[in-house]
Amino acid sequence: MNPRPSRDVVRRAPKVLLHDHLDGGLRPATVLELAREVGHELPADDAESLGRWFAESADSGSLVRYLETFDHTVGVMQTAPALTRVARECVEDLAADGVVYAEIRYAPEQHVTNGLTLDEVVAAVQEGFDQGVEAAGGTIVVRQLLTAMRHAARSMEIAQLAVSWRDRGVAGFDIAGAEAGFPPTRHLDAFEYLQRENFHFTIHAGEAFGLPSIWQAIQWCGADRLGHGVRIIDDITVHDGGKVELGLLASYVRDKRIPLEMAPASNVQTGAAPSIAEHPIGLLTKLRFRVTVNTDNRLMSQTSMTSEMHALVEAFDYGLDDLRWFTINAMKSAFLPFDERLAIIDGVIKPGYAELAAR
Repeated sequence: MNPRPSRDVVRRAPKVLLHDHLDGGLRPATVLELAREVGHELPADDAESLGRWFAESADSGSLVRYLETFDHTVGVMQTAPALTRVARECVEDLAADGVVYAEIRYAPEQHVTNGLTLDEVVAAVQEGFDQGVEAAGGTIVVRQLLTAMRHAARSMEIAQLAVSWRDRGVAGFDIAGAEAGFPPTRHLDAFEYLQRENFHFTIHAGEAFGLPSIWQAIQWCGADRLGHGVRIIDDITVHDGGKVELGLLASYVRDKRIPLEMAPASNVQTGAAPSIAEHPIGLLTKLRFRVTVNTDNRLMSQTSMTSEMHALVEAFDYGLDDLRWFTINAMKSAFLPFDERLAIIDGVIKPGYAELAAR
């Protein structure tokens, strides 16, 4: 028996988050307060209206317009105190949502407008994460992923920054931004450097652009994980009668257990999937790809890990066993040393789900 868990049960379940943007998860009230401090003009002047504006603007079905909402969050994250506050509140919100391990990504190069150095940006975020973990009583482990913008030319610089912080809170590297016209191979030197340094990285691929983006991310750049990867479904054919045929790339991704950092609510907003019920995560889970569930941008999508998982419960009739599978998938795929991953799986995730199942 694997009965449908209620939203409250999902909230209490241990959860692991691999794909969450720091600048996409601010509290609306915090955006307002920080904007007033620096004179940044916002499209609304109360928290409720502002939160609604972010959601509606991000709900356009266009990735380009979705990304425009970040002008306001990044705009108020240009000082060390602001970065520390946003990072601390991020950890507090995730811990309250039952997240036990999280990798939070952001692009340091986007936070230097007011004169901070890249190093000072990372230090400010780390201070906030440390404060948040302490406030949560150590119930959550948090690591940074440093992102380079794919339309810019600072990927090698950010890769070197990530490696220099590898023992001080940074677990990996990422590239993000509009996919079309900015293939990951533009940053090949950075990825080759990271491989030589035995460092982990994920690549946003297969969200707004199709199979060539995924193929390049894996076969040219050597990505450990795929950010979204939802378009891998284009290489899978479901024939009349239900027989499923995997193309060469889809077979490779499944065979190699390459993790897919899927964010259903965000994918629906950006038009990468028509609805939660029609999201490729259903078929990919059935085919046992290394699927993980993520929030992407909690503010823009008005979401949380509880919301994402409960939406899957409603759409696909998943039970606790399925949620446990997603969670262990994510923890196995984390950019954390093997023994530390195992300790969280055996000491936190499995006992947490066993306790919920026994009730």
